[in-house]
Amino acid sequence: MSTDAEVIEVSRQDPAAFSTLFDRHAPALHRYVTRRLGDSLADDVVADTFLAAFRRRDRYDLSRADARPWLYGIAANLIGKHHRTEIRAYHALARTGVDDVVESYADRVAARVSASAAHRELARALAALSQDERDVLLMIAWADLGYDEVALALDIPVGTVRSRLHRARKKTRDALGGTDPTDIAEEADHG
Repeated sequence: MSTDAEVIEVSRQDPAAFSTLFDRHAPALHRYVTRRLGDSLADDVVADTFLAAFRRRDRYDLSRADARPWLYGIAANLIGKHHRTEIRAYHALARTGVDDVVESYADRVAARVSASAAHRELARALAALSQDERDVLLMIAWADLGYDEVALALDIPVGTVRSRLHRARKKTRDALGGTDPTDIAEEADHG
């Protein structure tokens, strides 16, 4: 199986080869964007992400075998353009406690907090985070990217990823009465 970098390199001469990258990463990216913005915008954001990546493939750093951080970075920029929509969705979830998009995230704390309450409190906590904190937290929790990958995706130092994640976790944990919904171990290979 070829690396993402190899696929991108081939696609520079054979544009159709880029579809391999789409096939590999679009489903996970779609789930991530859906969690952030809802299903109504996810298709467009994912399509725009791959269109932008396709157009920029000549500038891709071929020394990076995995294109996920690059793709999630593009998606984060596009999600940022929908900031109001994302915040509105979190506020609506906080009021109603009903949303399938965030359900799998809330399931991580279901053992310690009731699902309905977790949805509402988690949504409030996510809405209260800064865009930078939310991007880092959700790339770690929902996209399963490591610290180095998030740093690449957002074009920030790993130390900044760590500090933003720490602040986001603290705010989220405080909003959930001491429960950390990410429950992600800080593994040595992440940073």
